[in-house]
Amino acid sequence: PTSYQQETLESIFGLILCGQGNSVPDHCQTKSASAISRFLNNYQWSTRSLIRTVRSLIVKFILDQRKRGRKPTLQVILDLTTLEKVGKFTHLGNLVRVYNHKKGLHIIVMYLVLGNWRIPGLSATLREWSFRIYRGKGTPSPSQLAQKLLNNLPKKLTQNFKIYVLGYTAFGTIKLINNIRKHSGHAIVGISKNRTLTDGRKVSEIKNRGQQVYLKGLDFPVFLSWVWLKRDCKKIQRFVISTKPMKGTTIARWGKRRWQIEGFFKTAKYRFSLHRFGQKTRLGVYRWLILSLVSYLLAYWVYLHLCKSDSLDWFYCAQQTLILLLPHVLLLSIFNQLDTIMPWLHELGFDFCLIRCKI
Repeated sequence: PTSYQQETLESIFGLILCGQGNSVPDHCQTKSASAISRFLNNYQWSTRSLIRTVRSLIVKFILDQRKRGRKPTLQVILDLTTLEKVGKFTHLGNLVRVYNHKKGLHIIVMYLVLGNWRIPGLSATLREWSFRIYRGKGTPSPSQLAQKLLNNLPKKLTQNFKIYVLGYTAFGTIKLINNIRKHSGHAIVGISKNRTLTDGRKVSEIKNRGQQVYLKGLDFPVFLSWVWLKRDCKKIQRFVISTKPMKGTTIARWGKRRWQIEGFFKTAKYRFSLHRFGQKTRLGVYRWLILSLVSYLLAYWVYLHLCKSDSLDWFYCAQQTLILLLPHVLLLSIFNQLDTIMPWLHELGFDFCLIRCKI
């Protein structure tokens, strides 16, 4: 991008990295809302180059965790989340719609977990981030979109790690399970209690955790267990299958791990403004989502750089990212705020003199 576009890009990062989760272009202190809108919707800068750069850093980061000996386990968690919206979005076509009683943008995300590291997924195509948008009836289903995400998982990862794919009931389809097994991965996914076995029984009729069963439509056995979840002060039973032989308690423990992605969704939305897109074009929406996810990664890498052993405070990490990577944007924002409140401070008897010293 040009120097002006570079400044606008840095201003957008500064806006998102405020860590409040309510960032919109009108809140930006260093660039106008119209400048940000032009940058996202009109300017011809390469979104693909940005994705390629971030992707190479993520792959290097993950491969650096590889040690000699047995292959470590890479958890690939699939889930669908809704970026809720109200009002009309005719300019976005069928992107914003109602699904599961929620109106908004419905995205399927691939999320990688390696030990203590948690990273939004990436694509092998270099052209797009690893998420897909569900467009409703008559278009590819969530499980079909998830299959495309898995097919684009970089080969460097599938060759160097044991892949465990975790997902909820929508991803427990025959085609997706077969596809995971075909690529030497293991599926640990939720299934409906009404799924039928080859002997005619329902899944809900199985009473022993870890029992080997044959689902109707599958040519190989899977292993069944279940977990109990609290919903509205009640306990609800959720069934989980594994294509890898495991004890019932082990399957249940792995099944619960898929909820790790919920923490990512909350952080991405309410710290890095993933859901605050308000652009007039599909390109603008896509670019906003990409920049929000990149901001999340920058904050996470700063957290790793600081070697903080205590619990991860995303607001603190976002602020430290601004200080370390974009100090000039932070200073400009502070100066603009001072400019606004200076008359009021003068009325209260305060006076400020800002002088830059050469050291």
